[in-house]
Formats: sequence, structure tokens, C-alpha cells
Amino acid sequence: MLVQNVALTLLNEIVVGKMASKCNLSALFPIQSQLDDALDNATNQQEKENLVYQYLKKLDDKDDLRIPDFDEGLEWLNTEGPLSFTRELAGKVVVLDFFTYCCINCIHILPDLHQLEKKHSVKDGLVIVGVHSAKFPNEKVLQNVQSAVLRYNITHPVVNDGDARLWHELEVACWPTLVLIGPKGNLLFSLVGEGHRERLALFTNTSLRHYRDQVLLSDHLVGTKLYRDSLPPSLLSFPGKVAVDSSRKRLAIADTGHHRVLVVSSIGLVLYSIGGPESGRKDGNLDEATFCSPQGIVIKGDTVFVADTENHLIRKIDLLEGQVSTLAGVGFQGTDMEGGAMGPQQPISSPWDLALGTAGGEEDNMLWVAMAGTHQIWALFLENGKLPKRSESKAGTCVRFAGSGNEENRNNAYPQKAGFAQPSGLAPAPEEPWGCLYVADSESSTVRSLALKDGAVKLLVGGERDPLNLFAFGDVDGKGVDAKLQHPLDVAWAPDQGLLYVADSYNHKIKVVDPKTRQCLVVAGTGEAGDVLGPGLTESSFNEPGGLCVGEGGRVLYVADTNNHHLKVLDLDTKTVSLFPISLEDAVDSAPTKSSGPCKVPKLPKSASRVKMPPLAVSPGQTVNLELVLSLPEGTKLTEDAPSFWTLSAEGNEWLVGNQVVTGDIQNLSQPLSIPAILPKVLKATEASPSLTLSVWVYCCLAGGGACMMKAASFTQPLQIGSTPRNGSVTVTLAHAF
Repeated sequence: MLVQNVALTLLNEIVVGKMASKCNLSALFPIQSQLDDALDNATNQQEKENLVYQYLKKLDDKDDLRIPDFDEGLEWLNTEGPLSFTRELAGKVVVLDFFTYCCINCIHILPDLHQLEKKHSVKDGLVIVGVHSAKFPNEKVLQNVQSAVLRYNITHPVVNDGDARLWHELEVACWPTLVLIGPKGNLLFSLVGEGHRERLALFTNTSLRHYRDQVLLSDHLVGTKLYRDSLPPSLLSFPGKVAVDSSRKRLAIADTGHHRVLVVSSIGLVLYSIGGPESGRKDGNLDEATFCSPQGIVIKGDTVFVADTENHLIRKIDLLEGQVSTLAGVGFQGTDMEGGAMGPQQPISSPWDLALGTAGGEEDNMLWVAMAGTHQIWALFLENGKLPKRSESKAGTCVRFAGSGNEENRNNAYPQKAGFAQPSGLAPAPEEPWGCLYVADSESSTVRSLALKDGAVKLLVGGERDPLNLFAFGDVDGKGVDAKLQHPLDVAWAPDQGLLYVADSYNHKIKVVDPKTRQCLVVAGTGEAGDVLGPGLTESSFNEPGGLCVGEGGRVLYVADTNNHHLKVLDLDTKTVSLFPISLEDAVDSAPTKSSGPCKVPKLPKSASRVKMPPLAVSPGQTVNLELVLSLPEGTKLTEDAPSFWTLSAEGNEWLVGNQVVTGDIQNLSQPLSIPAILPKVLKATEASPSLTLSVWVYCCLAGGGACMMKAASFTQPLQIGSTPRNGSVTVTLAHAF
């Protein structure tokens, strides 16, 4: 109690005293630091709430803590329009989340914000606004911010403050920083870094009660328009990593946005689909196990290892037994930077990639783990083994190998003294003379080597010599430190050629490094985000490729083209790029694919034409051929590279289309587009006649250039289904002129 009274006395003196008239966090820090000290010494929740109440009462007397408004003309997401502290945000307690989407620490606080949003609605008086303040040039681009908002399931308003104007006005110093604003647009609190869930809840809850008692809160709604609702479904969603098992001619894909793992044949037939479409954390049978944003993936025989990133787990999929189990992690973010416990008792933090390795035992007796959350490289022993200069580790042990835990670009002969900055990709090269583990160290924009014999960490390419400079990025071919990368997320080793391939993610390129000469050169990509195939490698485009692996003896690269929701194949012999086809038809393997449930049909705009067709008599087992005939407005043509597409659904009777929303591209309107719908041979009982709905979204531009537009339409085809199954097909023409 004495501590509390002393703290309040000091707090009163500082708040009442003269403060700087300039409104930024520098004016707030001296006041809040006293509150923070008092809270650290408080012994119970009531005491903490009283301290915050007293603090808020003193701040209410100040009129020089108003913050500047958002600049006009900024790009907003998840809202119906720009927000302002004098309009939409007036009468609200606002949490500003200053973030940049590459930052693992920023990702870590999103669950804290989601928890707040669940507890307090906009009507309650709370609004969370993400203020995206980019570190990398690539992160200033609106389309890339949009992808991040989707990838991390951010549903609150986000403003793309590409020039970081509000950041500089408030003198924000690092990512992430949370700033709480009162109902009059006045500064209340700031929280720097991650790990402040309890204090964030304390500040928010107390502020809402305080201003509700003063009748300063408003219950008006803030217009929302979720970006995700405007998008069509896709077979893959932000695929993170890909791995190949050449002996079985199979690929494993981390379908990150769908929270699932796919195992596919060499021709793209889906053999297994585990998890999804919603996130979860459940072991068990393949058809009931769930994941949360899986990234790193390894496949060997009938075993798949998964870095279940946002669950902070390492999982094992046994395809032969049909089981998923947890090898390491406790299901929430850990802060331990040493490890040493058995896997299921060892907390870990955001494992981003995995690689099989050998350490003092049988071949492939352990997993290397890129522990992005603690900026380290860990080892998980599958069998007994021994790290260099360490005692033997029992099977199941999960322990740090390299990295101090400080976010740095520090190379050192002693692995525990080296520093990494969000390691995100791993590629073992155990053969001599290499004998190392290559690491894509994303936040330092480098590729590093970690010696397997003694743990020495060295630079291969990128970055600079100052270990504290994490801003030495660019797009430059060159040797060693003269080469420049921008947030590389993966590396892949081609042993036959002795070459290392790099997913230079924010440069939208694939590069190659010769470890002998440390020379780094571009292999594929234009340097601009896009989704163009060819004609050559450097004429093809990618969008933040996050994963890659080497196949067919180094002749082929499989690339997870993350923001394009594709898996692409780079043929290094013919120097071409193609899409890897993925088919969800039932496989001949021992386990069928798991249906991920009905997908969501994107919402048609109000301006869309809606055509209802007369009923069509059909029979079970028949194919309904929908012949789509569309005419564009005179003087227009389809927009090249724009995503014109169709979707086929059966709302309320999803069984008609196999519980999936079928979708496809529209690339040519010069002839009818035929879309087959095969009716099930066995019908389900329905109270009303079922219908098929074909919806189309068409992007077109004036033939001479200039204005572009989007047109949409839907056709509803009622079906009168007889009782006797028949073969054959029935064709119906769906025609519309925009």
C-alpha cells in the first residue's frame, strides 16, 4: 500500500506539472513510466485498476495530448471509407496497432487484439485500427498489404500509411507499438513490443469503464467492409512451403490460408487433405486433425512433419497409420530461449520451417527448426543424438542450437553468440565440402550458413557487416555482402549442381547462389509482383514466393507463389514456368481426400444482373452442360491478366456440386464457355426443387485503353429431377449482354 501511495504522489506531480506542448509519445512517456512502475509493484487487480483510474483522471485535465488525424488520401481496408478521430472515431476508445506485416512480433500480438475484439464491440466503444507502417519498400504496396490482411485474418480497419506519417508524428520507434487513444482523440497509453496482453486488457477495460461513466462514449457503428468478402474462392490459399519426396514422386504442400496440409502426386492428384478449412489445434485421425497456418513441411515416405506455426507446435502426420500427433510445443507462444525439455513439454515460438538432419546418430535422426519467434535455430531429436560440443540428447528432446535470441545479423564462431533475425527457411547441405545448414534470415535480408561440425555462423550473401543494421536490403546481383535481397523466406539446396536457390520474397524473384564463389544471380521473376507465365524465366512474375524445393535431380524447382495462391514449376532445362495442376478428384491411394466443406461464394455487387431460367427436367447421374454466352459492352475487351472468373454453386443443396464451389477463369468470350455439372446418382431428399447458380465476374477495358470496369451477373437454373437415374447430358444456354 505504501508503494501505491508513493507512486500516486509522484504521478500527480508529473501530470499536473508542465508538459511539452507537442503531442507525441515523448510527451506521454514521462507520465506513463510512473504508472508502469506503480503497476509493476501493485499486488492485486483492484490496486492496478485504481492506479489506472487515477492516471486517467489526471489526463482528463490536459488539453495538449490531442494527436494529429490521419492524412487525407490514404488507402483503407475493411472499412467503407476513411476514418477520422473527429468523425467516425469520436467517442471511441481507439487502439492503434503500428505494424509492418513482415514482423513476427507484430504477428504475435494479433491474438491479443482478437481477444479484445471478442470482448468489446464497436457499440461498446472500442475500435482497433491497424496502422501499417512499412519497413520494406514492397510492404508499401496496397495489394501486398491486402494479402497480409487476408493471410492473418485481420478484420478490423487497416490504413496503409506507406510513408509512415502518423508514425513520425507520434515518434513511434519500433514495431509493434500499440497506442491507446481516448474519445476526444487524446493520447492515453502506449505499449512497445509484444507480451503485453494483460496490461493491454487492463488499460482498455479501465478506459472503457472510465469514459462510459463520464458519458463520453458513443455506441455508433463504424462502417465495415471486409476485403475478404469480395474475393473468389481458390484451391490454394497463401501456400507457405512445399516439399518433395522424390522416391515416392509426391509433394507435400502447406496450404497455409486454408489451415491444411495437402499431399499430392507428381501429376497433382490430391492423395491426402488434412485439416482445414478453419483453424484449430487437434490431434487424431486424418479426417479430424486441425492446424493453424502451417508453414514449414517435410515429407519422407509415409511421414510428414509440419511446422504448425500459429499453434506454436511441431506436428507429425503418419499417413500409414492415419494419425496426426504433436512432437513439440504446448499450444501457445513460448518465451524460453534455451529449451532442453521433452517436446510436448517444451514451449516454442512460431516455428517457420523444418528440415531433416543428422546429429551424432542414425541418418535423419532429428529435425532442424527455424524458430522465427525467438530468432533462433533449434533441434528436435526424433531418435537419440548429439549436437556438436554438447552432451547426448534423448529422443524427443527439443533444444536451441544457435542464436542468442537477440534480433541481429550477427555472425560468430560460437553458435549461441550468433544472432538471427526471424529465420524463415532452411536447407541442409551435409555433403563435403559444404557441411552446413543454410538459413534464409528474412529480417536481415541475408542467407547465412550454420556449420554442422561446430555451429559456426557465417554470411553467405546479403545484408551488411554491421550486425545491428537490419535495413541493408535491396535487389542487387553480386558477391557476398555486395549482393542484396529483400526479406527472403526460403532456400533450397541442389546437391548435384552444388547450388543454393533462394526465394527472394519481397523482390518477387527466385535467385541462385554458388557457395564456392558466393555469387548471387537472378533465375526467375521480373522484380514486380504479378502472375504472368513466360515466355522465359525472367519474363515470368511471382508475388511474394514464400517456399521452394528442388526436384528431379535439380532440373526442376517447385515454388509456392504465396500471394498468387499457386504452386509453380520452374523447368531449369527448358527455362519455362508453368502452373502445377492440382486435382481434388478421389485418389487411388489408401485414404481419400477429406472434403473441406462448402466454400463461400463471393458476394455479387448490387449492380449485377440476375437471370432466373425456366425449370429444367433432368435425371440423377446426368450431366448438365451450362453453355455460357456473354457479350461485352461495345468497344470493350477483356482486361488482360485481370481475374475474370465464374463460380458454380447450389446454395442449400451443396451436395449437388460435391460440397464444393466450382470455379474457373474466363479468358476468352469469342466462343461459348461450357461448364459441366454432373448430378449425383443418389439424390438427397429436399423440400423444394434444387437450383444451380452460375455467377460471373468479368473485367473489361475500353479497346483503345483508358477506363476499365467490372461487370457481374448470375444465372439461377431450377432443376426438376426425376426419380430414375440416366446417363447422357442435357445442355442449356445461359446468355447475357452486359
